[in-house]
Amino acid sequence: QVQLVESGGGSVQAGGFLRLSCVYSTTSAGSFPLGWSTTLGWFRQTPGKERERVASLTTTDTWDYYVDSVKGRFTISQDNAKRAVYLQMNSLKVDDTAMYYCAACVEEPHYCYMFPDRFRHWGQGTQVTVSS
Repeated sequence: QVQLVESGGGSVQAGGFLRLSCVYSTTSAGSFPLGWSTTLGWFRQTPGKERERVASLTTTDTWDYYVDSVKGRFTISQDNAKRAVYLQMNSLKVDDTAMYYCAACVEEPHYCYMFPDRFRHWGQGTQVTVSS
């Protein structure tokens, strides 16, 4: 139903920046309730830790989310024409080191906002490594 491909990861020094990109596509199979939108998000995971939602947005609604630890540093944005979602990461910290995944939730937007478990479509991940 939804395919996502991330890029833009890499290794940077603390205080540096990266921009992650995710190109997504959807299939036309099936139908969805009128008014439902695709919610796009970025998650990250480090070994031994639970996957964490970093930021998300809804394509047509104002259901934006940022985890507290990245507020003021990361910005999620989208380009509907290009079917892409981005994560601009500034002032990177060592603790930002993780595998970053682009994800999509195709359920009701407020469900996606409230319950990150609803994100069930995932990209392959792109590694971000921040060194001190």
